[in-house]
Amino acid sequence: MLAYVFWHWPQSAVATGEYEETQRAFHAALRADPSPGFRGSTSYAVAGYPWVPGSRPAYEDWYLVDGSAALDPLNEAAVTASRLAPHDAAAKLAEGGAAGIYRLRLPAELPANLPQRGQESWFSRPSGMSYDALWSLMGQIIEDHQAQLWIRHMVLGPSPEFCLQSGGPLRLPPPITPLTIPLRPVWP
Repeated sequence: MLAYVFWHWPQSAVATGEYEETQRAFHAALRADPSPGFRGSTSYAVAGYPWVPGSRPAYEDWYLVDGSAALDPLNEAAVTASRLAPHDAAAKLAEGGAAGIYRLRLPAELPANLPQRGQESWFSRPSGMSYDALWSLMGQIIEDHQAQLWIRHMVLGPSPEFCLQSGGPLRLPPPITPLTIPLRPVWP
């Protein structure tokens, strides 16, 4: 499973409620008329990302797809048919954005009833630590907290290599030093 992750921020004169309503309308249009391989989307209000200019409040959307072959249909679907007007309304209010592609690493599959995500911990693999050692370290954390570990795919995007999503606060053991961001759900 892949996730197209899109960070975006509104123009300074746009009210939060208006911006979020256009985001919900766009995500609802995608859900109502999905592209092949599209598994769903989420949107969160976030703050504190270094890749967002001026540390402004921003939004983070996760578009889940079966694999890379589903990315082109999603890209096309986002700006056509019943999704065009909601997309354009949301895009008109945005000042900018950045994106990345992530692959689910742990667990092997997302649970059918994915728990609400309350925070993300972004981090890079500690120097000198093998991937196998990292998978071993993260395995118990993921099981204990019903968390998901995503790994950046093909080094696309401005963010660190890993994103650990969880329902609430958790501490990662040294030598991992994460950037932890609380998530406020916007969609669904």
